[in-house]
Amino acid sequence: MSDLQGPLAPEHWLADLFASRAVARGQVIRRATRDVERYAAMDRFIAEVERRGFCAVENSGQVVIFCNRAPIRRLV
Repeated sequence: MSDLQGPLAPEHWLADLFASRAVARGQVIRRATRDVERYAAMDRFIAEVERRGFCAVENSGQVVIFCNRAPIRRLV
C-alpha cells in the first residue's frame, strides 16, 4: 500500500495554504482536489474554509477558494 500522507501534517498544510498573500488580499486560490484530499482530507479542508467565512467550488479535479465573503454569482 502506498503512503497517502504528504510530508506535512494536515494542520501545517492548511496553515501554509491560508497564509498566502492572495488569501490576505481576499483573492482567489486554486488547488488540485487530489492534493486537498491527500494533505488535509476534504472534510477538514471544508471545515477550515467555512470557519474563515470563505466559499469554495470544485470542478474537474480543481478546488477554487474565494478568500473573501463576497457573494458568488454564476455567469453562465
